[in-house]
Amino acid sequence: ISNWTPIYNINYFLVHMREAKGLSEATYNHYEGTARFWRAWQYFEKVKTFGAVPWYDEPIDPEDMVALYKPRDSREYVMERVLEDLNFACEHCYTSSDWINCARINRYIALAYKARVCLFEGTYRKYHSVDPSTGKAWEDKQASEKFLRECAEACEELMAAGVYSIVNNPANVKTQYRELFTQEAVNTTEVIWARQMSVGMTTFHDLTWRYTSGSYGQRWSLDQDFVKTYLNLDGSRHTATGEEFTTEVENRDYRLSQSIITPGYTKLVGGVSTATPPDFTVTLTGYQVIKFNIDDKAYESASVSYNSLPIMRYAEVLLNYAEAKAELGEFSDDIWNKTIKPLRERAGVDGKRPTSADPYLQQYYGLSDSDLLEIRRERAIELLLEGFRYNDLMRWHAGELLNKQWYGIYIPAMDTSYDLNGDGINDVCVISGEAGNEPGVTYIVLDDSKYSLENGTTGRLLYTVGRNFEEKRYLRPIPKTALNINPDLGQNYYWR
Repeated sequence: ISNWTPIYNINYFLVHMREAKGLSEATYNHYEGTARFWRAWQYFEKVKTFGAVPWYDEPIDPEDMVALYKPRDSREYVMERVLEDLNFACEHCYTSSDWINCARINRYIALAYKARVCLFEGTYRKYHSVDPSTGKAWEDKQASEKFLRECAEACEELMAAGVYSIVNNPANVKTQYRELFTQEAVNTTEVIWARQMSVGMTTFHDLTWRYTSGSYGQRWSLDQDFVKTYLNLDGSRHTATGEEFTTEVENRDYRLSQSIITPGYTKLVGGVSTATPPDFTVTLTGYQVIKFNIDDKAYESASVSYNSLPIMRYAEVLLNYAEAKAELGEFSDDIWNKTIKPLRERAGVDGKRPTSADPYLQQYYGLSDSDLLEIRRERAIELLLEGFRYNDLMRWHAGELLNKQWYGIYIPAMDTSYDLNGDGINDVCVISGEAGNEPGVTYIVLDDSKYSLENGTTGRLLYTVGRNFEEKRYLRPIPKTALNINPDLGQNYYWR
């Protein structure tokens, strides 16, 4: 089932590490903790993908047919072992200055990762009434609460350490969120662990190219149903409909304008700062992503982006803590003020705690708890495009949201060109016939395309995506090639 070499290597190291003589017990324990952290990481990825998998905690002898061809251990058993590994790492990994804010695993990284894993498993067990590997009810009825409690305690320990905090200078509310993702230097005030890039060390990636190319990238785009969840700056819900794009994005949570192109956005073109609207050769909906982009056209066709990429941020820790406590029924004003409020205020939004549930979010998620809904709102916005959304939908048993229609920007009328950034130059025109030739305008032809307008000749731009998420897709099937080699692995219940 996928690649098992890393787990074999980790287990080999754990069995043989003490053959290196002359080290202190603390040193041995730190390196054991580091190895067990990575074993937990490998196994958690497998469990998210396949559910139940075989658990190995020592290297397999190639002649050991029993171990090589054993059936899968239950998900519940494997996740208990994962938790044991993470608890060891959280107890024994170093916290000295040489091990902090670098590429090395330390106790704070282990605590943050433990919180991530335990929140996932605790909510997965709560919102999935049965184990999708077996189709049967979970054996341990208390496991959801146990994992959520472990998440909260890991967050509390990390928060109490006082090593990390939210970056927040009130003078920089319009820029400071995005700078966490666009700078070469890692901001270690908030970023616990990062993939660090460097011009001097010639370490680069290609994200700017991917996010600005209609062919090299995947044309990542936000959907208007999600954009609606961004609050107004005064903390009120944005309930207006039928707004043109330039009006829709005004006076909203500043993370919106730091995540997508909005009026006022500029980038360097040939070294000159240039007003830049959403580009419909790149975006499918009009909500064009810029969160990770370097604002320079020179980086849009080469693998030379130098901005470091956060892997773990303190913001996630606060969100994990808030959600775990809310799921445990222990949420309070004090927890709101330590978690959700500072994240909103960092983005210029009034941080008051709502007194009633948002009807829009109630319908979206099928929940009535106001705190949980606000935490989900905040999580989706704050952690946008950082690799969490799919896993969140899986653990909340909300995969059907992947089937939903994609809604783009509002188009007041067909056959009319619109200026999307207020620079006096038209940018897009939705038509039913042949494309025109107005300079600078991208024409969206409705005939024989995936596009339509919500009300026929006006309304939101609809982009059709063919998706069919079913219950079985909460896990992937055990590959046929693996079952041919070892039939005792068995197939996941909904794929049988």
